[in-house]
Amino acid sequence: MDSALSDPHNGSAEAGSPTNGTTRPPSTPEGIALAYGSLLLMALLPIFFGALRSVRCARGKNASDMPETITSRDAARFPIIASCTLLGLYLFFKVFSQEYINLLLSMYFFVLGILALSHTISPFMNKFFPANFPNRQYQLLFTQGSGENKEEIINYEFDTKDLVCLGLSSIVGVWYLLRKHWIANNLFGLAFSLNGVELLHLNNVSTGCILLGGLFIYDVFWVFGTNVMVTVAKSFEAPIKLVFPQDLLEKGLEADNFAMLGLGDIVIPGIFIALLLRFDISLKKNTHTYFYTSFAAYIFGLGLTIFIMHIFKHAQPALLYLVPACIGFPVLVALAKGEVTEMFSYESSAEILPHTPRLTHFPTVSGSPASLADSMQQKLAGPRRRRPQNPSAIYEESNPKDPAAVTESKEASASEGLEKKEK
Repeated sequence: MDSALSDPHNGSAEAGSPTNGTTRPPSTPEGIALAYGSLLLMALLPIFFGALRSVRCARGKNASDMPETITSRDAARFPIIASCTLLGLYLFFKVFSQEYINLLLSMYFFVLGILALSHTISPFMNKFFPANFPNRQYQLLFTQGSGENKEEIINYEFDTKDLVCLGLSSIVGVWYLLRKHWIANNLFGLAFSLNGVELLHLNNVSTGCILLGGLFIYDVFWVFGTNVMVTVAKSFEAPIKLVFPQDLLEKGLEADNFAMLGLGDIVIPGIFIALLLRFDISLKKNTHTYFYTSFAAYIFGLGLTIFIMHIFKHAQPALLYLVPACIGFPVLVALAKGEVTEMFSYESSAEILPHTPRLTHFPTVSGSPASLADSMQQKLAGPRRRRPQNPSAIYEESNPKDPAAVTESKEASASEGLEKKEK
């Protein structure tokens, strides 16, 4: 994902711009303010709603909707993988025809965009369906192998309402595929961002710091050290960035002088902000202090990025400003409240949810495996009421190998019963 904020108003070429060497007229201050204000607002929406939906996603019972957890090892590898991908795309655009590459990418993101947009609007669309709507359940199951070796490849559950949302999303997809309009691009970009914040979960704050720190270096190097990231962002005709025209007031919806914000600048800080929201909830104090702090820090960092870019007229690595703000502000709040230990010891992947059964303690038993199994069964089953037994039955259990004694005990019990009846 692209992770640079670009300002093309100084005449640099941009996707959808004229390539015949002509220079665009300079954008008006009003148009510039509208463009960057809109980019800021569009960046905040998927972070806010994606963080709220990440909480419900963590508590979901449907296995197909379970989030993907990022571990510290994944976080350490991510900047390397992202760098290789970015460099590979750059070389592809240099060697092969840009037209054919973008055609393949358009078809790929056409399918992904429809699915992402459908998943995004589904909760909102459910409110508009009538109560008597005939909603049927479906399941798409694709397996590999047979018998005990059968493995699920795809297991997707959906209903009639999801099919309606899929149809509406397909209209946007066809619009994007045919016109590459910036509004369709932004709808797909917002859907990708919201799904990323919702479904990608950091397992703890330390992992978040590793991921953001690594991408901080990645972003600075590829933007300031080379022209690779800006070149790929301008050549890559795919909804991996949010764009907004600076000449909207002059040209309307057909404007083509775009400022852009990479989705990486939304999703990467967004999953960290969502983690802090889940941490707030785990404290059970009915406050969202760390979430609102990190959210305000994101606004400050992105606003500072826009300001620096506008002053120096050069594309800026947004994570250069977002990472220190999104990490530093919550840590300062934790220091002031004395909750630094709780923050860094919180494990998102170890959350015990209301519907999840758990064993609170394990019995400590020494001896044979049979005695260990019997002891655990008694611990889990709890105390049971024993049926009253006569002395002969107890004696029979304790001395099962003494038949003479058992017979004498039975005869004595029978004679005592006869004597009581005669009396």
